[in-house]
Amino acid sequence: MNNYPEFISLNPTIRFGKPCIKGTRIAVQDILGWLASGIANDEILDDFPELTLEHIHAALAFAADSERRTRLIAA
Repeated sequence: MNNYPEFISLNPTIRFGKPCIKGTRIAVQDILGWLASGIANDEILDDFPELTLEHIHAALAFAADSERRTRLIAA
């Protein structure tokens, strides 16, 4: 998903500037944590009806892109 910026916003007045799903206070970190703990997509969508599957994919794409940009610096 290359268009994840359409779904993710960074606003210093919402969740201390953490990347969130636009129009919500749900952080990308929240979605990643739920997925990492084994919660299925459909369970997340049931618990948070304001989210869509595209939002979950956008959170994953954002995280993947962040990881791609991470560089190790030798000490």
